[in-house]
Amino acid sequence: MADYILEEKDGFTVIGLGTELKSHYTDFSGLSKEKADFWQEVSQDGKLETLKSMAKNDYIFAVNEAVNNKMMHYAGVLAEASAAPEEARVIQFPKGEYLVVKGEGETAEELNNKVSAIAFGEVLPEAKDIAYVGGPNTTVEMGRKNGLVFGEMWIPVVRK
Repeated sequence: MADYILEEKDGFTVIGLGTELKSHYTDFSGLSKEKADFWQEVSQDGKLETLKSMAKNDYIFAVNEAVNNKMMHYAGVLAEASAAPEEARVIQFPKGEYLVVKGEGETAEELNNKVSAIAFGEVLPEAKDIAYVGGPNTTVEMGRKNGLVFGEMWIPVVRK
């Protein structure tokens, strides 16, 4: 089984700018392209820099969440809800236990793809004592080391 930990986290708030993902949830390449296009757009139009300016730390959050039966993807930062720009969404992560998968990649996109594949493709299907029951999940880009982007996937889970 893949390397992961279970970690208790306090509730936290991510302020994010989002896009609706139109690909089927099993269309990995379609979803990856939509996410990559979205990240390129928010990086080039300055919106990501605006979010970073109100962040509590240097982490960048790539959040996935089902909202009103739509699959949404957000670029976000850890911030106070009162700091949210008008077009942003305030995403509440609950206090509780989280599945945490650590990883690294040449790019943030590669990091996201790797830890997502491990979490949803290996750990959760094989886990006997925990389950993901929905709610937002996120990949957290934490920094760069030795030329690689490193970070973690955080998925709220419950005990079976």
